Amino acid sequence: MSMTKVICFANNKGGSGKSTTCSNVGYAMSAMGKRVLLIDGDMQMNLTLSFFDEETALEYAKNGKNLYTAMREQKDLYDFIVPTEYENLDIIPSSTLMSSIEFELFTKWQREFILRQGLTKIMALNKYDFILIDSPPTLGCWVMNIMCASDYLIVPVEASPWGLFGLANMFEFYEQVKQIAPKLELMGIAVTKASERKNYFKQTMETLAELDNVRLFENYIRVDSTVEWAQDNSKPVCAYKKSSRAAGEYIKLTEEVLKYAHR
Repeated sequence: MSMTKVICFANNKGGSGKSTTCSNVGYAMSAMGKRVLLIDGDMQMNLTLSFFDEETALEYAKNGKNLYTAMREQKDLYDFIVPTEYENLDIIPSSTLMSSIEFELFTKWQREFILRQGLTKIMALNKYDFILIDSPPTLGCWVMNIMCASDYLIVPVEASPWGLFGLANMFEFYEQVKQIAPKLELMGIAVTKASERKNYFKQTMETLAELDNVRLFENYIRVDSTVEWAQDNSKPVCAYKKSSRAAGEYIKLTEEVLKYAHR
């Protein structure tokens, strides 16, 4: 039985900090000695671009060493793993062609489980402690694939006036997925881009705290310009500047995630 835990990051609203949270939690886990595989499931390629410059990322998109090729041809994902520059941290890059993945999946048998099937060898080998999957800001067959392949779901939510928009749809979708993937567990909501001096921050936190049966991570991520500098340098902020406030907050969030996963 595989001991690998799979965590997906999903929210149907764009700009929620999914890719940034996924990349930094993944990097922080690897720095703590965990073996981590990242999977970029978003056609925007933000997770891939968190570790490679644009030229390298586009080369993976062109040469077929990416998730889209694996899913379209229903190949085992083991052969699409690419090492990052960091120890214990590998990635399966994305491609802009992921924008047509819904169409590719439409005619496939048991289309909700194509990704889970693609992970068979990786899971059997116990090569990783954690697999983290970044999702596109949509709700459809592909995000259902990602959730069906996962043990846990983390929902990053931006602390802004529009951050909660569509969250009810997200939870409704999660409940639908659980009907065919009952092991999937909502680990919690991770609040990002928080500005404590703004009124809507307090309103957002109060609204989220009142949700039934939904856990809110204690550690939230505040607005920090270092995150953008890190992105410009194709690095997670935890690797770019460990002394930054954002890095410290992502490390604390990661510790919370690990504690929950090891219950």
